[in-house]
Amino acid sequence: MCDKKVVPGTGGERYIPYEERTGNESIVYFTRDLSAEGLKKIYKRVNADLSGNIAVKLHTGEKNGPNIIPREWVKELMKEELPDASIIETNTYYEGDRYTTEQHRETLEVNGWTFCPVDIIDEDGTEMLPIKDGKWFSEMSVGKNLLNYDSLLALTHFKGHTQGGFGGSNKNIGIGCADGRIGKKMIHTTPGSDDMWDIKTEEFMERMTESTKATIDHFGKKVTYVNVLRNMSVSCDCEGCAAMPVVTPNIGIVASTDILAVDQASVDLVYALKEEDHKDLVERMETRHGMRQLTYMKEIGMGNDKYILIDIDNDDTRITLADAVKDVTPFVDKK
Repeated sequence: MCDKKVVPGTGGERYIPYEERTGNESIVYFTRDLSAEGLKKIYKRVNADLSGNIAVKLHTGEKNGPNIIPREWVKELMKEELPDASIIETNTYYEGDRYTTEQHRETLEVNGWTFCPVDIIDEDGTEMLPIKDGKWFSEMSVGKNLLNYDSLLALTHFKGHTQGGFGGSNKNIGIGCADGRIGKKMIHTTPGSDDMWDIKTEEFMERMTESTKATIDHFGKKVTYVNVLRNMSVSCDCEGCAAMPVVTPNIGIVASTDILAVDQASVDLVYALKEEDHKDLVERMETRHGMRQLTYMKEIGMGNDKYILIDIDNDDTRITLADAVKDVTPFVDKK
């Protein structure tokens, strides 16, 4: 681990409008179809180079968590498109329903993740993956079983996050593949500190992003990213039934082979909503300096923050963010 450095002001509280961004554009696919059919459709559209032993990194949630990606959607996707894949998870850094492997297995059963193999990848130990040109780390501790896989699908419920501001593909991989005792501690806690959550704002975003880089560099081009913008509380799914109520409208699903582009598009779609519809989630992202996730991914070469948004519901036409959200309706909890 690198020594702690002072982080200069890097503007993680500021949203950067599209016209201020520079560089190349990636492709991001979009559907409004929030259903198992929509998920399968966009996966088939974006899927590229996933082969061999495929891992699906999914946040399976605390017991009875209300906002996770619906289990039946994932079941249909895996049955029809990924029949030999495994869901992967790691144990948590905090004490809760998924702190130990035994507790985690019980929670998986409660939440119904019993239709395919679920590999708790730090159950059998850890491995260090290198991080090229990291500011904070030269390597990251991940669940040992991650190395058993050839390809990775990051299937992410996009939502808010208490420390990260938002949780997209970057958080799903960076926190979700780091093991529960070593890797997550490296990200969250200054060595020698008595406060296990003392690392915040800009530094936290950078540490988490470097952890992500370790994993996606390991898989190379064999990674695909799908973000589901549904039931977007300001709280992470790790808060389970204690999550804050959802007030942000459902938007749709975005997918790409570029991690920065898919997370940037997700943030952009939230900002494209009416002010009264996005104010809570935007406030969470800005007060936690969440945009530093995006700018740091760009700085360390993880993708493009410019993209072409392709509407797969309408003959693969290029659309604007405003077009994508023009028909959304205020969130109504149908449960």
